[in-house]
Amino acid sequence: MALSDLLYPDNPRRKQELIHLHQELLDCMSTNFHATNELVGVLNEHLGCTIPPIQMRESSTVKENCEIIIQVMSEIQHQVQKIDSDMKEKLEPVLYQKLYDIKEPELEKIAIAQKVFSIILGEATSTAGMVAIKLLGSNLLTLTVSNLISLLAQIGASVLGGISITIIGLGIEMILHAILGAVERSQLLTAVRSYEKHLTEFKAASEKYQCAIREVTSLVRQQVQ
Repeated sequence: MALSDLLYPDNPRRKQELIHLHQELLDCMSTNFHATNELVGVLNEHLGCTIPPIQMRESSTVKENCEIIIQVMSEIQHQVQKIDSDMKEKLEPVLYQKLYDIKEPELEKIAIAQKVFSIILGEATSTAGMVAIKLLGSNLLTLTVSNLISLLAQIGASVLGGISITIIGLGIEMILHAILGAVERSQLLTAVRSYEKHLTEFKAASEKYQCAIREVTSLVRQQVQ
């Protein structure tokens, strides 16, 4: 038993709690990487984007992996803004306004968007128009992405940021050394609270983000079937 455990009997429980929270964070990040790649695939295949897929880097820190996903999320935001700009540039003002009019039938909006993408890409399927309308017609995805980018930046800048994502499996003491540099009860409590705060917010934002992506990808799959 470590000296710190003799001095602070509740440390073993705190250690296990900290490790569990860290694994939850990594699992959530991994799911976001997967969901982001799904959306990237749809954008590349149907809207002519060329966004490279991303992968968690096991040899990198939490902060570095946060930066990877922030970069591609920012590019997704940029592409959605570009789609809107293309629509505005190539459509008559009345037709452009129809895209955002909740009273207009969605099939008509899709047809309008498809015509624009046929000009941009040379040809385009109705799926392209549908994806474009889904992305433009709802602020859910763009607002959710903005929120998640902000949370990822906070996590990267926190005590969690400098931790390598490979520390799971190295042993409790090495994990805690990587996180804290020393095992002190006050530091453990601070780290656990930091994890809890960031993880609660991060998981909630991630669920909204993944739900928004599922709405888009499920519609694409229905079109293909």
